[in-house]
Amino acid sequence: MKTKLIVALVDDAKTDTVVDAARAAGATGATVITSARGEGRSVKKTFLGLELASKCDVLLFLVSEAHAPAVLKGIHDAGQFDGEPGAGVAFQIDVEEAVGLASQMAGGESAE
Repeated sequence: MKTKLIVALVDDAKTDTVVDAARAAGATGATVITSARGEGRSVKKTFLGLELASKCDVLLFLVSEAHAPAVLKGIHDAGQFDGEPGAGVAFQIDVEEAVGLASQMAGGESAE
């Protein structure tokens, strides 16, 4: 099975919504790395002039190549990435080989 790794960096308040959307689009699971720090082009400041470091989560989805476009679109739509600066970003990476996926495959899919 050809696979893609989809990585999404999202505000921690949107993690559950984005994971649910990815599952609805065909992802069979996710790995969530919590409490990462995100910084954009400009540093956000509070009203006291202190730097504001927003927490984000790193979401990892290993999906079949066939499901990757729908999962990426579902993540994008649920995260509302184009709605405001710093809302999140997602991208996919080709995976050359992966093992341990037998329990994640649908009945008819082959591991090759």
